[in-house]
Amino acid sequence: MKDWKEEADRMVKDQIIRRGVTNTRVLDAMRRLPRHLFVPSHLRYSAYTDQPLPIGQGQTISQPYIVAYMTECLDPKVGDRILEVGTGSGYQAAVLAELGCEVYSIEIREHHAKQAAARLKELGYTKVHIRIGNGAMGWQEEAPFDGIIVTAAAEEVPEKLVEQLKPGGRMVIPVGDSFFSQDLILIQKQESGKTISRSLIGVRFVPLVEKI
Repeated sequence: MKDWKEEADRMVKDQIIRRGVTNTRVLDAMRRLPRHLFVPSHLRYSAYTDQPLPIGQGQTISQPYIVAYMTECLDPKVGDRILEVGTGSGYQAAVLAELGCEVYSIEIREHHAKQAAARLKELGYTKVHIRIGNGAMGWQEEAPFDGIIVTAAAEEVPEKLVEQLKPGGRMVIPVGDSFFSQDLILIQKQESGKTISRSLIGVRFVPLVEKI
């Protein structure tokens, strides 16, 4: 895709900064990423537009603003171990890898998991680990995590994920029982193990699938 860096710059300026995201590390990461390589080839002309795009099997790549906003809310640091539930295209995992995180990503759909793994490997992201499975169960062998990001809507917060979050860690997850009634929730685990939750914004995500 010709001039994709100009498109990425415009995306960051017009869609993300304009809507209030200020974390410069997140903004720079999204400028560097060739988002068009994470969408189906026939949709690459729309890769930098302000909308989610279908990636097959009823799944989508989230709109750029939502990716940036969720990442800013997660507030990942270099060296953090992050669990991602819902690999999808691999774009969110790539953003986290650009930020210096070690990413453990779970995808229930084998086709998406394999495609994302191949794409990320081709792009040189060696610190993204992908497994096929039920993301609501987390990745117990690699827990605890500094942060958890969930890219599909759960009817309620999965307890296994809360258990796998480190004290001091954050989880960002869309919660709601229908496409039209979801809230993005930030969960912070205190050093005592107690959690504090707050609703951030209304969102629309595909549902979290625990088995297919």
